[in-house]
Amino acid sequence: MQTDSNTLNSALQEFFVTSLQELYWSEVNLRTTLNTMAEEATTNKLKEAFQLHAEQTAGHAQALEQVFALLGITAQPEPSVGLQGLFDEGWQVIDETEKGSAQRDVALIIAAQKVEHYEIACYGSLITLAKTLGHNEIAQLLEPVLAEEKETDSILTSIAASGINAEARQEPATQVS
Repeated sequence: MQTDSNTLNSALQEFFVTSLQELYWSEVNLRTTLNTMAEEATTNKLKEAFQLHAEQTAGHAQALEQVFALLGITAQPEPSVGLQGLFDEGWQVIDETEKGSAQRDVALIIAAQKVEHYEIACYGSLITLAKTLGHNEIAQLLEPVLAEEKETDSILTSIAASGINAEARQEPATQVS
């Protein structure tokens, strides 16, 4: 599908660009959140998973910068209310769980997976929109990012199932002040 002047001036194109800007904002801000989550995680496996994804996230932001360049516009982040809420939830689970506990790791995994699922939905939808709008090169740039988001989700599930959830089940309930 070719991109024509009607497509470039369409409401769908404007929505596409705004969605890219929101995703760019999230990738730029997610790196800080992931670094904090890595510091707060108890197990080395989880720390390493968060550190790896923080590195990948920098690459995701760069991929989005390439997308903006292909569109001929400046990479401009636009705050995402949905992702801000999920980031806030990540900070909240740190405050509400005991440092060094398996429960904290479980909560961090769940908070991170919520973000991953949101990003998977966004990238998948934007790939489809890119193709619809005739931006096939953009779709090709976003596909590896989507694959990494799915891989991260799978890694987090594997870490949870490898014993952290069972370990958290054995921890006594405590009051965090």
